Amino acid sequence: MEQSCTLGELIIDQLARTVDDNSLVFHGFGSPLVQIALHVAKRVYAPNLVLVAGATYGVNPDPPFIAPTTNDWVHDRNAECHLSIGELFDLSASGRLGRMFLSGLQIDQWGNTNVTQLGRKSLKLKLPGGGGACNLSCNTKYITLWTAAHRAEPVKGKRRYRIVSQCDYITGLGHRNSDGITRQQLGYRGNGPQWLVTDLGVFDFNKDGHLRLDSLYPHTSVNDVIENTEFEPKIKKDLKTVSHPSIEVLSIIRNLDPLRIHEKELLPRDRAVTLNGNKHAAIC
Repeated sequence: MEQSCTLGELIIDQLARTVDDNSLVFHGFGSPLVQIALHVAKRVYAPNLVLVAGATYGVNPDPPFIAPTTNDWVHDRNAECHLSIGELFDLSASGRLGRMFLSGLQIDQWGNTNVTQLGRKSLKLKLPGGGGACNLSCNTKYITLWTAAHRAEPVKGKRRYRIVSQCDYITGLGHRNSDGITRQQLGYRGNGPQWLVTDLGVFDFNKDGHLRLDSLYPHTSVNDVIENTEFEPKIKKDLKTVSHPSIEVLSIIRNLDPLRIHEKELLPRDRAVTLNGNKHAAIC
């Protein structure tokens, strides 16, 4: 028997499913969605995952709960050991970091991410910056991208797209840069983005490195994706609807996040979306 779930819980489950077993994964910090997803992955989908936690660089921590800030030291509880930031970058440069998670205020059709600035010819908005994303995105084996703000609600009649044709500035490298040069031509070690998980669906990348819609959610449609994307994405011929999270997964999420901190990452309207096992969605 399946329990109803929220959109946030569905996104967490889909993020967790992108993780391969027997891999070394770094989740960075700033996203409770990803943070919880990695703990779900280790407990359900990838038991041999080696998890490096953001901020603390603790290896395989087992926190009792998720705190309101992602750099809280409770997240380091029961860690087996710790890495230095230099060791983390060395793991990536040597090709041993299997996956990392990246997001941005802009994500483009080639999987580039921007957390540096808005405005191409002139600065319109200064963003926080990418930390080590520029280096890690080049050499980490695979990347999972995510955003919980794909839905671009019109403001004063104009949409500000999160999924764009071209990033104003490339902080994290996707499959090709703004000049059309591929990461292979640039000589980088990593394979680039493999998945993009959003509040409207799950995407992969085709053989040319272009974003492609792989799966919808029970309450979303192809039209939803097209209307909220600056370009027209490729669509897989065998387009799927994602499966509902299991009771085990929902239990892990709710025990780890009793304060439902992950919902702060969602748009206000999406926090009220509830889905049940027969793929019905309701706004509560």
